[in-house]
Amino acid sequence: MTSHARTGRRRGPSPGTRRNLIAGLLFISPWLVGFLAFYLYPALASLYYSFTDFKILESPTWVGLDNYGKLGADPLFWKSLGNTLYLAVFGLPLSVLSALAISLLLNSRGIRGISIFRTIFYLPVVVPTVAVAILWIWLLNPQYGLVNQALGVFHLPQPRWFFDPDWTKAGIILMTVWGVGDVVVIYLGALQGVPRDLYDAADVDGAGRFAKIRNITIPMISPAILFNLITGAIAIFQYFTQAYVISEGTTSRGSGAIGGIQNSLLFYGLHLYNNAFRYFRLGYASALAWILLLIILGFTILMLWVSRRRVYYASER
Repeated sequence: MTSHARTGRRRGPSPGTRRNLIAGLLFISPWLVGFLAFYLYPALASLYYSFTDFKILESPTWVGLDNYGKLGADPLFWKSLGNTLYLAVFGLPLSVLSALAISLLLNSRGIRGISIFRTIFYLPVVVPTVAVAILWIWLLNPQYGLVNQALGVFHLPQPRWFFDPDWTKAGIILMTVWGVGDVVVIYLGALQGVPRDLYDAADVDGAGRFAKIRNITIPMISPAILFNLITGAIAIFQYFTQAYVISEGTTSRGSGAIGGIQNSLLFYGLHLYNNAFRYFRLGYASALAWILLLIILGFTILMLWVSRRRVYYASER
């Protein structure tokens, strides 16, 4: 009995283990408090509010699935979703391909001052987002913008860009491609990891430059390509700041909502913002936020599923 009793007393954690656990919890307590207060609680609260009719100065009233049912009848919901998908379908591939082409050029050997060029391409990343949007409003101004002046030199058409609903998203895509420096850095890191002996073997077989890129470079850096596609898609579905600033700078005051000329810049994030902080329909805005989460989750799962047989991982070989 004595041995069993002793064994039973030893089943709990030792005093040293308890001290280590308490010390560890104390060390991570700032992160735990921040996570609970600024991430978990707002997420759960927004989920609850998405089932209510909630305005800032009024108590939430339970309405069930009414907010989700209103989405299908909201033309601005479909307009914002269409604008966002347009940016994802056309802008994202163009940005990823442009960054890949730039990184291949910057990875070339024998080019003098290559570090200077790498710095130049990365500079747009460190410029504040609001400043970038204001800069591009000026660059794409239809009257005195540098882009249209350059087009006029070559007698090419000079669009009205952010002042023409048919060209607003093209201007956004152009601005997005200009700021792909962070994606270029990721590609450069991936390119440094491609074994040199693969290129030497391809040279022996008489492969050309484009054949080596297609058969060696792209497969070997395919995880980086997938990563940039997923993170780029997530960023595009949450696109807000640039469109907000450009809409404010190109539309008349007092309209009450922000979305650019004829809502051509009304991306999903802007539509959510208008409902939450201009119309104060926080319940409906919370429903929009959770639908956005499901869209991003579905888009991510789709890309992971499509890439299963197309992405090369050295650790799996």
